Amino acid sequence: MKGGDVEVGVAPPLYPGMMENPELRWAFIRKIYSILTVQILLTVAVCAVVVAVHPIADYLVTTTPGLAIYIVSLVLPFIILLPMYFCRQKHPFNFLLLGFFTVSMSFLVGLTCAFTSGRVILEAASVTAALVVSLTLYTFWAARRGHDFKFLGPFLFCSLVALICFGIIRILFPFGKITNMIYGILGTIIFSGYIIYDTDNLIKRYSYDDYIWASVSLYLDVINLFLSLLSLFKA
Repeated sequence: MKGGDVEVGVAPPLYPGMMENPELRWAFIRKIYSILTVQILLTVAVCAVVVAVHPIADYLVTTTPGLAIYIVSLVLPFIILLPMYFCRQKHPFNFLLLGFFTVSMSFLVGLTCAFTSGRVILEAASVTAALVVSLTLYTFWAARRGHDFKFLGPFLFCSLVALICFGIIRILFPFGKITNMIYGILGTIIFSGYIIYDTDNLIKRYSYDDYIWASVSLYLDVINLFLSLLSLFKA
């Protein structure tokens, strides 16, 4: 009886050959998704304000001071990423920087949505939610059966660099809706792959102290997937 009682309530391993305590890993995973949920809700709130108060977006794109603010807002998230990486394990600075980063990213997403029809935003948000949930469940299912997606890292990084270069060319030399559609399709494929890759890292490789960086990685995957679908549906 005692041997049976010990086994009661013990979480099964997340993948074959798992050496760490599954319950500790599950607690870490729940923490990441709790932080990610707060980030998504904050993004929705900021976007709703920017879209509802349309003079904010108009001011940023039609006036010289507004354009300066817009340019600063474009680079601000990347500036925050650097100190956040080095302070990712220093509480409470890591959460403060994460909050600033999330708000700055949310502002950019809100500006994009401000010049997009509500129907397109709803379509992109719905497909993003469906893809994120299905890809996450698939990754957990595949990990349980011994599949490892670490090999995707180099391919996804090279694809991301190519996508960034393509995006810069698209801005400097706009080719019309077909180019936007291709960009959206490629972005959707790449960031869907990143969701699988980062979820697999969450299950197997992130240390318990890297909860901030794991949350940032998944958050960027979700946001970029949404923006790629938004570009696709707008085209």
